[in-house]
Amino acid sequence: MAYSSLLSLSLCFLVLFHGCFSQIDLVTNRGESQRGQQSQQNQCQLQNLNALQPKYRYKSQAGVTEFWDQNEEQFQCAGVAFLRHKIQRKGLLLPSFNNAPQLIYVVEGQGIQGAIFPGCPETYQSLSKQSQSGRDKQQSSTDQHQKIRQIKEGDVIALPAGVAHWIYNKGQSQLVLVSLVDVGNNANQLDQNFRKFFLAGNPQEGLVTGGQRQSQRQSRDRSQSQGKSRRGEEEEQQESGGNNILGGFDEKLLAEVFGIDTKLARKLQNENDKRGAIVKMEHEFQLTSPEETEEEQRQQGSEEEEEEEEEGSEEEGGQRREQGGGSRRQGHQKRQGRKGERGSRNGLEETFCTMRLKHRTDSSYADVFNPRAGRITTVNSFNLPVLQFLQLSAERGVLFKNAIYAPHWNINAHSIVYITRGSGKIQIVAENGEAIFDDNVEEGQVITVPQNHVVVKKAGSQGFEWIAFKTNSNAKISQIAGRLSTFRAMPVDVLVNSFDISREEAMKLKQSRQEMSVFSPRQKSQQ
Repeated sequence: MAYSSLLSLSLCFLVLFHGCFSQIDLVTNRGESQRGQQSQQNQCQLQNLNALQPKYRYKSQAGVTEFWDQNEEQFQCAGVAFLRHKIQRKGLLLPSFNNAPQLIYVVEGQGIQGAIFPGCPETYQSLSKQSQSGRDKQQSSTDQHQKIRQIKEGDVIALPAGVAHWIYNKGQSQLVLVSLVDVGNNANQLDQNFRKFFLAGNPQEGLVTGGQRQSQRQSRDRSQSQGKSRRGEEEEQQESGGNNILGGFDEKLLAEVFGIDTKLARKLQNENDKRGAIVKMEHEFQLTSPEETEEEQRQQGSEEEEEEEEEGSEEEGGQRREQGGGSRRQGHQKRQGRKGERGSRNGLEETFCTMRLKHRTDSSYADVFNPRAGRITTVNSFNLPVLQFLQLSAERGVLFKNAIYAPHWNINAHSIVYITRGSGKIQIVAENGEAIFDDNVEEGQVITVPQNHVVVKKAGSQGFEWIAFKTNSNAKISQIAGRLSTFRAMPVDVLVNSFDISREEAMKLKQSRQEMSVFSPRQKSQQ
């Protein structure tokens, strides 16, 4: 009896120590990987920044894909690649996966997105229109697949590294997507270059490498392409293909693996396919999702409510609807917060099969709102838990005419800013007090704000909107001005002696701006 008790106690200690050593090893490996990243941060000696436009452009049958130059110093500093898809109506972005985590923002349009997680069940079913003619045909045309998601303007979509995905434009206008790929992420164990692995099609070589070529080809093409126009370069890039990963396998082996004949196996390799990475679907996509069905039901319900409210005054009815919408949004946000808190308390995260991959950034989800200046919406691991795995987050900003986003610095992340609408002025100041960027920016441009560099944004006459991707799952900022500013939190005597000013001036410095993060424009008499 004593021997068995001793044996049980020994086994318990063994399991305990094994768990402790595993944790130590995990922390050690994580620390080593972080130190490895720090060794690459020597590239962040930025003396001057520029607002960038895409450098490489690849045309497909039903759209265009554009890449920014990965060799730019600001992208090398942040360890990211940046691209944009413009998908025409009924266009399908072919299934593919990346070597690093990815965040996508829907700038314009609406569509359907699918992400394929290995081992997850096929929980969705769809029927084609031909299935309405008879029971037998209905059963034969039933298709089972993994979850699909409705996406539209303002959505942020998260994709882990190595997860296959596709996107279809179901709207009446083009679908515009901008995407950041975090090639410096620990999930990418290859080199620091962007790589896309296509599961179908015959895309151009540049679509696979993000516009970058192999070192030998790059030097050769550089010497051959001198003096060529950009249009000539695009045509040359479109001629090369053969980048479907199935194309590298023997067709007989493919036929054996899939249980098909060699003729179909050759079709899978798409050797003679000239459609590019975005193809046009011959028929409308016949897929529906619970989101779409529920949205239709909500619209029908809201229409019925409006008909009932028409009996009262329009003004009072409008106020009731606005208040009801606000309470519903608050309840929705509270439910999301409680769900996130439960997950963080018991240590159980969402499974890959059921996790949310998208989050809205419209006005109802704003974290900071000033009716005279604009709003800021943050997407991080608290409201989209999958970002904890990706170590990424996002911020959407909307500034009204001449409004200002308070000067601040990013405490723990780089910020890659894409201008979605309007124009404005951005100033970025480095540690030596010199402005490394001081210029106007406009729609379609990208600028990187390095970690700890202070940035301020001011909207132009047409307003200013952006999406910022950040290299931390819970990116934090620290403001210089406003009600939440660093200066406001300091004692007056510290400000008096730091700036050699009077106490009245110090109090004015602390109290003059009562707004939180987005500032309304001041009248000239106040300046």
